[in-house]
Amino acid sequence: MMPKKRYSSFNVTPQTGVEVARDCLKACRKLKTACPKENSSCRNWIDYEKEYNCLIETLDKNDDMTLRDIADRLGISFVRVKQIQDKALKKISHLLKDEAI
Repeated sequence: MMPKKRYSSFNVTPQTGVEVARDCLKACRKLKTACPKENSSCRNWIDYEKEYNCLIETLDKNDDMTLRDIADRLGISFVRVKQIQDKALKKISHLLKDEAI
């Protein structure tokens, strides 16, 4: 059995990234507290305490979000979110073109 890794006041057994994030979120919900700042190295950590500082919680609660909503949650400008979206779409387009060849 894999050893448990300690995160703040609760334990999470190392698993896949999504399972770890969901376990972390369950612990935060149970403790009724936001994910600790020490866990900011987590890929799903965002600085938004209303939703336990967790991207998974944000996505669960808000199916469709505008770019402005995303910018507010991440604490960055709408323009920066748009730049990130454009870059991601460009990467996807290139991947699809390369795959078609």
